[in-house]
Amino acid sequence: MTNNIRVERAIKNITQAELAELIGVSRQTINTIESNRYVPSTILALKIARVFNKPVEEIFKLEKED
Repeated sequence: MTNNIRVERAIKNITQAELAELIGVSRQTINTIESNRYVPSTILALKIARVFNKPVEEIFKLEKED
């Protein structure tokens, strides 16, 4: 799975730390999700999508091997 969290953060002009605070996780968690080293839970993915006011499918994309 890939994501465009970094792009969405840039559009909203928020840092990893600010996003982390908004959804109740650490900045390191946001970093590992952004760099595709961690796949978030459904709840966490929904919270991230809510911050950006977009459907989950616009933030997270499945790849062929998923």
